[in-house]
Amino acid sequence: MQQPALHLQRRDPTRNMARFYRLSIEPTLFGDVALVREWGRIGTHGRRRLDLFTNGHEADRALRVLSAAKIRRGYRELG
Repeated sequence: MQQPALHLQRRDPTRNMARFYRLSIEPTLFGDVALVREWGRIGTHGRRRLDLFTNGHEADRALRVLSAAKIRRGYRELG
């Protein structure tokens, strides 16, 4: 069920802002599904958070909600 990661960036040179946000859905060793979130300044390792879900539909819904919120805040998807 692993799908490609969603890569978002937000850049604003006037504010010295260069941020990334990456979302992906990955299986865990215990049969759950994890929504993996990684974020930080472009060029750094950033931070990483895993949110566990019992099925892929819940994880996909959470991914869509988070990505929509980031896009509203000015992030753009890399193509």
